[in-house]
Amino acid sequence: MASQTLKPNSKNSETVIKKTLFLSPPTFDGFDGGAGSRYQCKREVKSFWYPTWLAQLAALVPGSRLIDGPARGLVLDDVLPLASDYEFLVIYTSTPSFANDVKVAEVFKTANPDLLIGFCGPHVAVNNEASIKASDAIDFVCDSEFDFTIKDVADGKPLDTVPGITILKDGEPHFTGKRALIEDMDSLPWVTPIYKENLVTTDYYNGYMLHPYMSLYTGRGCKSRCTFCLWPQTISGHNYRTRSVANIVAEMEWARDNFPEIKEFFFDDDTLTDNRVQVEALARELGRLGITWSCNAKANVPYDTLKIMRDNGLRLLLVGYESGNQKILHNIKKGILVERAKQFTRDCHSLGIIIHGTFIVGLPGETRETIEETIRYAQKLDVKTIQVSLPAAYPGTFLYNQAMENGWLLDEETKTLVGADGVQNSVLNYPHLSNTEIFEAVDSFYKRFYFRPRKMAALFYDMCGDWQVMKRQLREGVEFFRFLWGRENAS
Repeated sequence: MASQTLKPNSKNSETVIKKTLFLSPPTFDGFDGGAGSRYQCKREVKSFWYPTWLAQLAALVPGSRLIDGPARGLVLDDVLPLASDYEFLVIYTSTPSFANDVKVAEVFKTANPDLLIGFCGPHVAVNNEASIKASDAIDFVCDSEFDFTIKDVADGKPLDTVPGITILKDGEPHFTGKRALIEDMDSLPWVTPIYKENLVTTDYYNGYMLHPYMSLYTGRGCKSRCTFCLWPQTISGHNYRTRSVANIVAEMEWARDNFPEIKEFFFDDDTLTDNRVQVEALARELGRLGITWSCNAKANVPYDTLKIMRDNGLRLLLVGYESGNQKILHNIKKGILVERAKQFTRDCHSLGIIIHGTFIVGLPGETRETIEETIRYAQKLDVKTIQVSLPAAYPGTFLYNQAMENGWLLDEETKTLVGADGVQNSVLNYPHLSNTEIFEAVDSFYKRFYFRPRKMAALFYDMCGDWQVMKRQLREGVEFFRFLWGRENAS
């Protein structure tokens, strides 16, 4: 890609001492691993989540700049000239991208030795000591929830007085102490004005959402205990803390009026439907605004709640089914019954709510027989679209510790979570089921779900109704076939 000219924002504030740049660094081509992605990897089709965690930080630091390198298609040479324009650089990192992000920090530090550089994200929160020692270019790394931590640093407070970070003191890692999680979520400013000033909405794709779409959070934390889930176990906790309905609706009204191109808003809380009183009240207000919206949901939402949501603009639910085997669901502490999930799915179909179902092949307890059971389960559920993933054993999760204790993890080097192309690797290997078999099962799952005459006819029918949808789905179809072809060659 040709180099692009980027300039710092001109807006400034007397209250901000440090001129701050928030960066999702350039990395693998098409890598969706920024500050809004739970599974950091290159997708089957072009896909980018909004960098909401970084946008939230930028909203707390007036005059700051947010750059999402991967979504914008930037390379390092595009952003490096900005090094001399800023005093403070914040990089959101992940386990698969950490080595790359360290190199980016080092190049920035070389270009501007006075630049203060901090890392945030789950990887450094759980590997704080190793992360701070990874490079002299890193001045501090953040603990779990880091919004007001970054604000304190941007406001010029000495690092050793800021709770919630790890620094080097006399050459050794020093943790400055825990910072309490935020209880008043309304104390956080809106992210959508930051999107407006810094991002290009058409950069953000998602194969199952209308384009362009927009994602944001109404709360943080998740009361579920899924052993593989990254954010609740590392940075946001298991207490679901929500903004007030009035606060959310005010932001959505502002977003509706300021982003006329947006066709769908996605609430990316881990499980928006966990608080049914809240979600029903929110749905009624969103219906008044006349917007189309979607969200994450557990497969246990009652029919009456689903109907309220549908009647007030809900289009789609992203549902983590994970497996069709009840024992595996118990193993991963999913907290859902297969029969309940089936009824939930029937309810959604009867109400006309679209479902994008997500599944994971290779979870603890998986066998060749349970893989077959889950494929048949997905076919019978007959949701509109699916995502099939490999288990990502991220440090800080129960799954990672379980894999280490049982010797399932092929290599504890974090780089093995994704390959050189950014695509997910199969890193768990069981005595009865190899990582290669697990890897190949993903291809089989996709083919047996999508390459059914009924499913292909339904997708073709959808394309014929809208020329824009047809163009997009044809492009995604080409990308999907390339993805499958690449996996077959890799295996």
